[in-house]
Amino acid sequence: MGSVGPQFNVFEGFYNTINGKLTSTEQTRHGINPATGKPNPEVPVSTQKDVDDAVAAAKEAFKSWSQTPWEKRKEAVLAFADGLEKYENDFGKLLTQEQGKPLQFAIGEAKTGVHWMRALSRLELKEEIVEENDAKQVIVRYTPLGVTVGIVPWNFPIHLACGKIAPSVLTGNPIIIKPSPFTPYCDLKLGELAQQYFPPGVVQVLSGDDNLGPWLTAHPGPDKISFTGSTFTGKKVMESASKTLKRVTLELGGKDPAIVTKNVDIPTVAQKVATFAFLNSGQICLAVKRIYVHESIHDEFLKAMVEFTKNLKVGDGTEEGVFLGPIQNKMQYEKVKTFFSDIEKEKQTVAVGGTNPDKPGYFITPTIIDKPADSSRIATEEPFGPIVPLMTWSDEADVVARANNTKMGLGASVWGNDLEEATRIARQLQAGSVWVNSHLELQPDAPFGGHKESGIGFEWGLGGLRSFCNAQSLYIKKTP
Repeated sequence: MGSVGPQFNVFEGFYNTINGKLTSTEQTRHGINPATGKPNPEVPVSTQKDVDDAVAAAKEAFKSWSQTPWEKRKEAVLAFADGLEKYENDFGKLLTQEQGKPLQFAIGEAKTGVHWMRALSRLELKEEIVEENDAKQVIVRYTPLGVTVGIVPWNFPIHLACGKIAPSVLTGNPIIIKPSPFTPYCDLKLGELAQQYFPPGVVQVLSGDDNLGPWLTAHPGPDKISFTGSTFTGKKVMESASKTLKRVTLELGGKDPAIVTKNVDIPTVAQKVATFAFLNSGQICLAVKRIYVHESIHDEFLKAMVEFTKNLKVGDGTEEGVFLGPIQNKMQYEKVKTFFSDIEKEKQTVAVGGTNPDKPGYFITPTIIDKPADSSRIATEEPFGPIVPLMTWSDEADVVARANNTKMGLGASVWGNDLEEATRIARQLQAGSVWVNSHLELQPDAPFGGHKESGIGFEWGLGGLRSFCNAQSLYIKKTP
């Protein structure tokens, strides 16, 4: 096992991890603290040679890691989870500095990373005996694929890196993590920390610019890409991976509906729906992105949502009581603002919000647009920011059709005290995760993925572990 020793410091020195060693590059770059606009520390800009070296190290590590017993691999993942737990407050502070989310949520994300690694370690892919009699035995085995590349987005860099590392290495596959250029810091530190628990080459992390992703997806060495990000980029990843027939898992964007029936406790549900729309400043693929409220309770529900939203504090994630930090980067900030410029163009009704603070940092005011047209951009596209449309419905078949009328299919929720009605509606929704009287509650032991253009394949759960494996059917005739 490699060792970083006692000098591990979450806040100092950001390096690539290649073959158990911390390395830097001639050229460096830095991210920006989105709350202040100030530069964060320098990080490596990986070269093609760094990619070649990391892939070669992973291929070498695969030889022994794929043969290491499951129990030993599990021990290493659990030890890594314990190691992260020791530093979760420090990782939280660093995450707020690079990503912008409020400190309580940032520490919560580090804790979620720990929980995911532990929970995924409790799963095991055992051989299955499909048939056995005097003449033959048929066994289904799951064998490691090879080298995995995990491409991690900027909205949940710790949680999603942990959610790729654990299943990959548990199933015997070394992994190379590529963080977003906007949020490289926590993932580089995860890679550094991992060296205390895994042999060289099993967990590596490369930071880079916009060249790095394409180099990794086109490289002939890796056998699988696990990508979380936008649908637009996901299509490019798939196209690139197709040249070498790499396996791909794509977890992409969403346009997640929340359908509110007339049988709800309005103050409670309005508060919850607003929370799930504005959490992480709306920068969640599974956030509530469209709200359909039964027309008979529209006025009261909207009023309750507006009152709650008015009291949500926007600001630097290090300040007490902040619920919405900044948008993570300038490019996304400018994109979200285009939805605000639509307000005047389309004469939309703003129920709350609508104007943004004039101060440093990429801050957006949580905003609800009341009854926009179903064809408007706010009702059809994913802003990935805290602006959400609220529409009305009266007919069940109609609202189901409207909710499903999208190329996306990631998450959806139905809210109602009549459980039979709510569950009936939920079962008709085309999405990978559907909740009744809740939203966004994921579990590491349940599959997570999208329907339609929200993704291909899924992660987590036993099925997620299988996606890091080849299935092999072994037919044994007992006598030749």
